Amino acid sequence: MNEIFTAQRSVLIAGVTIDGSTVDIAIDEEGLIAGIGEDVRKAVDADIVIDGSDRLAVPGLVNTHSHAAMSLLRGYGDDMLLQDWLSQKIWPLEAHLTGEDVYAGTKLACLEMIKSGTVAFNDMYFFMDRAAQAVDEMGIRATFAYGFIDLGMEEKREAEIKVTEALVAHVKSLDNPRIKAAVGPHSVYTVSPEGLSWCAEYAKKQEIGIHVHLSETEKEVVDCVARFGKRPAVLLDECGCLTPRTVAAHCCWLDEAECRLLGERGVSASHNPASNMKLAVNRAMPYHWLKQYGANICLGTDGCASNNNLDMIEEMKFAALLQKFAWNSPTLLPAGEAIAMATAAGARALGTGPGTLTVGAPADIVLLDARAACNTPLFHADSNTVYACNGGAVMTVLCGGRILMHEREVPGEEEIVREAADIARSLVDRAQEAQ
Repeated sequence: MNEIFTAQRSVLIAGVTIDGSTVDIAIDEEGLIAGIGEDVRKAVDADIVIDGSDRLAVPGLVNTHSHAAMSLLRGYGDDMLLQDWLSQKIWPLEAHLTGEDVYAGTKLACLEMIKSGTVAFNDMYFFMDRAAQAVDEMGIRATFAYGFIDLGMEEKREAEIKVTEALVAHVKSLDNPRIKAAVGPHSVYTVSPEGLSWCAEYAKKQEIGIHVHLSETEKEVVDCVARFGKRPAVLLDECGCLTPRTVAAHCCWLDEAECRLLGERGVSASHNPASNMKLAVNRAMPYHWLKQYGANICLGTDGCASNNNLDMIEEMKFAALLQKFAWNSPTLLPAGEAIAMATAAGARALGTGPGTLTVGAPADIVLLDARAACNTPLFHADSNTVYACNGGAVMTVLCGGRILMHEREVPGEEEIVREAADIARSLVDRAQEAQ
């Protein structure tokens, strides 16, 4: 294997561009940024030197809502009504998932994320111990929550509690600073108030995050009001699920009072524009209200079955365009804010550091090709990154100082793709044979 991909070593990124200035970035053996400036290279003796000429350095991207192993379901069912899509395509296939499937699907997702500049993600799915194994091997960061669904049944709730506790214990036993656990109450329509309250208390006790779907569709809101006499965010709050450790995905159908509530509770709201548009949820996240009331607004792709990729650079463009279009404001969500959503806000949501290129921060760094067609001419780097480029402009990726991709090369890529394709076909065959 190329020595550049070996374990943690000191690194110098020489002559790279940050905010229009040419600088060096020194990374120590602990994986932290030790220095940024014009004279850094004179003060360090790095084990590895990366040529940063013709490269733009940006913080690593953070995907705050995903179902990574659904990469195996990419393109299996598209252009369908949401309920038909779930009942006819997704759920029948998921019923046959195994831990080996989730392992292979998560490795494929990690590969795709690395290739497009993502260094950390927030995941909710099943067989999460195998997902954690995949992430451990791929070298990026992840927070894992088991998708807790009790459907109001006490017996099922007790079973979900046991699986959740087992996952949290497993993740803690790994003692891997890149891998964290969270509690994953799926939503107000699949988890009872008793289940939501347990999740909130357990997360508080374990000092871990909460990952929940919130107000993705109008039906979710209407049904919640009819059943409980209150809107979803209010119900979550009464059950203790809105905290500074909470990532709430979608948030499309929040009203202004709920946006204020999320801001007051310090919640991170994960915008998933591509998935929301594809599944036609008919309303964009009210970014302007969430921003006004101080919520931490971050970005996510959702799963590959409803996106159909994990490209966070592309997602930034979707977010900016959807907000402008939906709320009739061309100045809403400018490029710089979109990048902050995908970097600093995401890092804050998952607790992975400041998500900035600053001394002392984890060296989660992405190098973009400044000579790519999408970056030519280079009047405004932020504008090009958000509106012109996609993940194909990513050349090199470091996570905690470890080089995961260099000049588009990721070790073992061909084998990961081949195995995932074989396992996806096997999964579909098993599901079809069972019908």
